Amino acid sequence: MSLSAEQRTSLRGHRCSTCGQDLLLQLPRGTPLQPGERLLSADAQVLVEVLAAPEPLLRVSSGDPLALLQAAYHLGNRHVALEIHQDHLLLPFDSVLLDLLRHRGLQVETFAAPFAPEAGAYGAGDHGHHH
Repeated sequence: MSLSAEQRTSLRGHRCSTCGQDLLLQLPRGTPLQPGERLLSADAQVLVEVLAAPEPLLRVSSGDPLALLQAAYHLGNRHVALEIHQDHLLLPFDSVLLDLLRHRGLQVETFAAPFAPEAGAYGAGDHGHHH
C-alpha cells in the first residue's frame, strides 16, 4: 500500500492497497509506519507492504549554509514538516512557502518524490509497532 508521509502517521482508518483492496487500519498509536514495513491482517489472510508514495515537494538549497539553517528555523516555527539533509531541505509543496523561501534568496525547486520528515523533538527514536 502506497501512503504519503501524513498517511503513514495516521494509524487508524480505511486505506486502499495498490491492487485496490479496502484495508482498515487499527494500529496502536505511536510512531509512523515505515516504508518496507509489512502488515498482516488479524486473520493472517492479507499481507501488505507499506510503500512511501511520491508527493509534491519543495527542495530548498543555498550556497550559504547559514541561510539554509535560518530557513529551517523559520519553517520549524511554522510547524512545517521537514526532511533535513546536509545541503538541502525537503518540505511538502506550498505556494506561500515557495514564495517566502525564494524571497529569502534561496533556490527552490518543485518535484514529486517519497517524503520522510523528521519525527520532531518528541518523536519516538525506536520503531515500536508489533503488527
